[in-house]
Amino acid sequence: MGEGKIRILMVDDQSLLRRGLAGLLNRNPDMEVVGEADNGEQALRMAAELDPDVILMDVRMPVMDGVTATRELVRRGARGGIIVLTTFDDDEYIFEGLAAGARGYLLKDAEYEELSQAIRTVARGEALLQPQITSRVLKEFGRLAGLAGNRPKAQPLAEPLTERELEVLRLMASGATNQDIAEKLYIGLGTVKHHVRAVFAKLGARDRVQAVLIAQELNLV
Repeated sequence: MGEGKIRILMVDDQSLLRRGLAGLLNRNPDMEVVGEADNGEQALRMAAELDPDVILMDVRMPVMDGVTATRELVRRGARGGIIVLTTFDDDEYIFEGLAAGARGYLLKDAEYEELSQAIRTVARGEALLQPQITSRVLKEFGRLAGLAGNRPKAQPLAEPLTERELEVLRLMASGATNQDIAEKLYIGLGTVKHHVRAVFAKLGARDRVQAVLIAQELNLV
């Protein structure tokens, strides 16, 4: 195994696609595909054996689908960050996956470089949503909030966000990574991470996805 490389477990029932993508990812000097599974149940076993840094998880698979597998991996305390691979026809999986604990959502037609960057982002412990998916999630979240009048509401913030924290939050909601935010706001990466942690703490969120959803309910984005 390559020392210092991002260890990736690929989970997809389409073997041709899985192997082709694994071959491409292995060309990255900082990545290594250490295992391939063709269903969620097999992914649970391989994740326990291989302890990957990142798990690329398809959603529609036989035996056990990707959302169920994601939920079970999180319940078991799996260390690897999970990126759910989806299509525009899989909206229901995205919304279910939000609760399951995936750290990233990526469309299957994403560019190779975008996938590589997503893997690096999740390997660093960050969470991400493509801008296209973010907009769909927020739209659906708003629709559901309007339908469920008895749904628990997000509580008002005990400590308001600063102007800078609001800027960072709104950029997160647009799908920007920490590096993107640093470049747009002309601040250091360390400063961005500090603001992101502050946003999470004030909103009571565990990750970017949850922060954006809470912020949407509070009309902050």
